[in-house]
Amino acid sequence: MSEKPTTQDLILLETKRLAEHYGKSFLDCDDLIKITGLGRDNVRALINTKAFPAKKIGKRIIVSIVNFVTWQLSNQ
Repeated sequence: MSEKPTTQDLILLETKRLAEHYGKSFLDCDDLIKITGLGRDNVRALINTKAFPAKKIGKRIIVSIVNFVTWQLSNQ
């Protein structure tokens, strides 16, 4: 019988999967639209909440994949 994966294992696996799929270590608004299925206005509202781990880099707002996955698992 195999052990149930830990939260850390799930974060690591999902981070790796998304990083390989998108070819980068961060996500932008368009990536979040594809992942969440939300519209642009809803993703922008989400990004602007204090609980969401987004960072502003110049004019772009991005979130690291590991922070997004951690946030996603903690907000189910």
